[in-house]
Amino acid sequence: MTLLHSAPRRFAGLDGLRAVAVILVLAYHLFPSSPVRSGFVGVDVFFVISGFLITSLLLRPSRLGPLGSPRRLIDFWRRRARRLLPALAVVITVCATAAWMLGGDVLVGIGRQVLGAATFSYNWLAVADGSDYFAATAPELFRNVWSLAVEEQFYVLWPLLLPLVLLVPGRWTRVALMVLAAGGSVWWMATLVADGDVTRAYFGTDSHAFGLLLGIALALATVNMPQKAWMLRRGAQVGSLLLGLVGLGAVMIAALSPEDADVTGVLVLASVGTALTIFAGTWPDSWLGRGLDVAPLRWIGERSYGIYLWHWPVLVLALVATQKTGPEAGVPVWIGAVALVISVGAAALSYRFVEQPLRRYGFRRTWRALRSRITGRPMARLAGATALAVGAVAVGGTAAAIVTAPPVTSAAAAIAAGEQAMKDAANAAPDESDEEPEQIDIPEGTEITAVGDSVMLASAPSLYEQFPGITVDAAVSRSIWAGPDILNDLASRGELRENVVMALGTNGPVDWGVLEQISQAAGKDRNLILVNAHAPRDWIPGVNADLEAFADSHRSVWVADWSGAIAPRTDLLAGDGIHPGEAGGDVFADSVEAALERVDKDRIRAEKDFEKAPSGRAHHVPFPE
Repeated sequence: MTLLHSAPRRFAGLDGLRAVAVILVLAYHLFPSSPVRSGFVGVDVFFVISGFLITSLLLRPSRLGPLGSPRRLIDFWRRRARRLLPALAVVITVCATAAWMLGGDVLVGIGRQVLGAATFSYNWLAVADGSDYFAATAPELFRNVWSLAVEEQFYVLWPLLLPLVLLVPGRWTRVALMVLAAGGSVWWMATLVADGDVTRAYFGTDSHAFGLLLGIALALATVNMPQKAWMLRRGAQVGSLLLGLVGLGAVMIAALSPEDADVTGVLVLASVGTALTIFAGTWPDSWLGRGLDVAPLRWIGERSYGIYLWHWPVLVLALVATQKTGPEAGVPVWIGAVALVISVGAAALSYRFVEQPLRRYGFRRTWRALRSRITGRPMARLAGATALAVGAVAVGGTAAAIVTAPPVTSAAAAIAAGEQAMKDAANAAPDESDEEPEQIDIPEGTEITAVGDSVMLASAPSLYEQFPGITVDAAVSRSIWAGPDILNDLASRGELRENVVMALGTNGPVDWGVLEQISQAAGKDRNLILVNAHAPRDWIPGVNADLEAFADSHRSVWVADWSGAIAPRTDLLAGDGIHPGEAGGDVFADSVEAALERVDKDRIRAEKDFEKAPSGRAHHVPFPE
């Protein structure tokens, strides 16, 4: 086997391109209100860089033997371990210890996360666990490590496969083979996305390998390309610069794409743009390469790995500590700024005192140096002992976090309790007592049909206790759009009762036309009570305003003020700030009861003074003092 010509010791522009990649990811996560709506493409920029750089490094001649020999493989994997593992270990242990100190929902699943990070399998464990990168309600502390797992799997497998690829005759045949493989990965991602399995498509190494494969193809195409005199001429330099700018433009267009854009197309656009940028940046005496190598970008790029590792867990911990919620509830600008400063500072310290020493001297020599400090001068002993103590605390905190982690989030526990209450109610024997019901001002539970989302589901035990005989039909992730079909189905079966309570405002904006359909399905002879919403989501104020306005314009529609009832008592909500616990469920049931009392009062008033009741009467039901 003949090795290709040696690659340069350092490729111009790659550090600057890494800086661009991490800046896009930071803007996407830390400042979600920024125009960078698809900044997750920064990960794909990293993938293309890794595919190109690692392949180029492997193709260099080595004194350790031919490509694929055991000595070269062990040396390659040892160098990768020195580069990646120290910073990862620091981030995992420090942030897991901080999470243990905070406690609560942030600890859920942390054992699986640490295991996934330690075994380079985080992405596949997340897929098996059903984690959702784009819409998780309980954010994983180390979710960003999924991309590192993909790269680590690449580092393990690709050195074993590259010698086989080099057996294929012809440079361009090998390039075509890699491009074809990238196309297959794109097709597989698109297929999974079309089937609705977006998270599997995004996390899967097979479906998200096209960036790595494009980088490999670029390395195979250029690593032995001889430098010609015409490449240094002005026309060639201008052409390479324009090509690189087109590539950077493609990356930025992908990053600025709207949230509802085709995810596969956005990722492919960013990957192709990155490949073009690398090609232009590594062009002989490239203008673009020198531009990307400016000091600030190069500084960020050299520390981009650490910045990427730190930013997400720091953001999650900052939000949990200050807002009691995760990033899905929104990220205030000031918290994003604080997380940015902490992440960059922690990455700089890690780069200086952890990554660089271990990368330069290796694990054994670094350990010997630390041991000599402990037995050396007093100040050196203090520094060494402090380092060991901090490490021991971090490791111990990580173990404690894993051992004490709750099995499910508080929201999941509340929802499970509601589901069990619905099952118990469905299996309960009907009440055959001949005893006359007590005369009260609100309807009996047998006169109420309740339809809702997971908030009502979590409140189901309280509804059953407060309204014996009530029918509750609630499920996770329902939106207002499900309401008309549910009511029409119940009405067609004769199961829709006189009082209809509907709580479907949590999972998205409401639509006036759908509210009209719900009102028509309920019918003029029934009372429709719309429960407003409370959640740390930006659409909630609009939902509540629309429900209020709709009730104001319809005689048989009232609003139950769950939002006003729970706002001063958010300590009764689960860790997500949305779902009520047991006591919070009582508040939900009380708000429904207050609405039903108002319905009765309005009916009595209407009977006594019908002429004074305007057709557009408001029916807001404040929570009683």
